[in-house]
Amino acid sequence: MAMATDWLLGSLTPWAILSGVRYVAAIVLALGTFAVSGLGPAIIVVGPARADQSDPRLEVLFEQLKLAPDIPSARLVEAAIWSIWGEVEDRAARILLEQGVSAMGRGDARAALTKFDQIVAIVPGFAEGWNKRATVYYLLGQFDQSLADIDKTLALEPRHFGALSGRGLVYLALEDEEQALDSFESALEVYPLAPGANHNAEALRKSLGRRDI
Repeated sequence: MAMATDWLLGSLTPWAILSGVRYVAAIVLALGTFAVSGLGPAIIVVGPARADQSDPRLEVLFEQLKLAPDIPSARLVEAAIWSIWGEVEDRAARILLEQGVSAMGRGDARAALTKFDQIVAIVPGFAEGWNKRATVYYLLGQFDQSLADIDKTLALEPRHFGALSGRGLVYLALEDEEQALDSFESALEVYPLAPGANHNAEALRKSLGRRDI
């Protein structure tokens, strides 16, 4: 039931692990103009802009994420959001982030942790640095530390559906189904078609004897 792919893929997509519409979205966004189509009239989000959780383009993208009619359309918007979240102005932090993501991609969580430790020290206002470290702590089974970093992430970006889903995964690992379900449902309020969060929420509702919402 864990379905960690949404959180973990979000942690890996800013560079290498991109495919299909995720890859197209990242490439187009990198060029400075992003068009979200398939959701009615296309929405054009024009750069350059500051890229992190404060980027003004996110307001439009989160509206489109809620309105997405199907999973492929939602995934396209999701990719754009992850791409923006993964940008940081500080050059040293950018290099560390790339190195940490690369370490995660090859399964070296300890090496990734050292990079993300440095990022949160250099740019504590960068939400994705905390989210990346929370993900690594989860992979290492250090659940209290993961929850603490998820709280930091959400303080900076309350709409961070990856962190909200990740919190659900941590609570699943801690066998706290009530809090896990609350976390997945919070993620679905932001990203209604999130596959992993929907799967987990449905399974937990059945386990807890709740009706689907």
